[in-house]
Amino acid sequence: MQALQIIWFLLIGILIIGYAILDGFDLGVGFWHLFAKKKSERSAFIHSIEPFWDGNEVWLLTAGGALFAAFPPVYATVFSGMYLALMLVLLGLIFRAVAIEYRNKVDYPVWVKFWDIAFSVGSILPSLLFGVAIGNVLRGLELNGIGDYTGGFFALLNPFALLCGLVGLSMFALHGALYLAMKLEGAVAGKASKWASKAWYAFIFLLATVLPFGVKECIHGVKEIPMAFILLMLVSNSCVYALNRKGRSKAAFLTSCCTIALLMLAVASALFPVIVPASNNPELSLTVYNSSSSQLTLTAMLIIALIGMPLVLAYTVFIHRIFKGKITVVDE
Repeated sequence: MQALQIIWFLLIGILIIGYAILDGFDLGVGFWHLFAKKKSERSAFIHSIEPFWDGNEVWLLTAGGALFAAFPPVYATVFSGMYLALMLVLLGLIFRAVAIEYRNKVDYPVWVKFWDIAFSVGSILPSLLFGVAIGNVLRGLELNGIGDYTGGFFALLNPFALLCGLVGLSMFALHGALYLAMKLEGAVAGKASKWASKAWYAFIFLLATVLPFGVKECIHGVKEIPMAFILLMLVSNSCVYALNRKGRSKAAFLTSCCTIALLMLAVASALFPVIVPASNNPELSLTVYNSSSSQLTLTAMLIIALIGMPLVLAYTVFIHRIFKGKITVVDE
């Protein structure tokens, strides 16, 4: 039973890492969409993610479904306690999706401008709130005896969680800029590379601000493992900067994927075996062992996952290979 519980903790972690890497560049492109001055550049930005964005969001939906099936009390606590924040995330994702589909339906400046703003806001809002959610989980939530969150909405907007939100936003902005530098041709690719350098400085500054408190207060298990992941992540992030400066956009983007994965692994290993720490009483924390489904449920879901996850991975690789070419920005 314990082995199944740990396996599901790892599988959900893999799904979240996959979402952060894949939809992370989509969200980052949406952030930089605000800074593109030409209509042709904004159109190219959306065109660069058009074949991928909806498939990337499948990872988030699958992670949510897996959490519900494997750890129902955790799902109930997180989704009810952060209900308003998650509704704002959902609203942002809806606006982003509608903007991508409707932006080019009418060639009218006000119409296009409205959906351009909706696309950017719908990308920035989830990027920020995902980080805020992770910050609150790391810090711990105030729980009662049955695992319900008893704090208010504004308690979630604490300085540490808000800083984590800015870390997430800057990380996705860096990832998105590197993707644009890799995917686009011409002067706009060089512009994206410069954006990536600026985002890198913001990311490393915010990370340096958050890490001291996080390392001191938010590691619930063995400290050596998350510290090792943090050190590897800092090395990987340094390589991102060096590769971007050398103009090796593809290598920089792939290294950025590694940076995101290592940061998420540091978060997961800092929590394990806790999933949702109780800030008011550690004994009320929801862990891998006290909040899982039955052995039968975990076994059945594992069989489904072993069939489904390779298919999702195969589709992801296939679609990125099909649309792997660069996009030329044509001035309008």
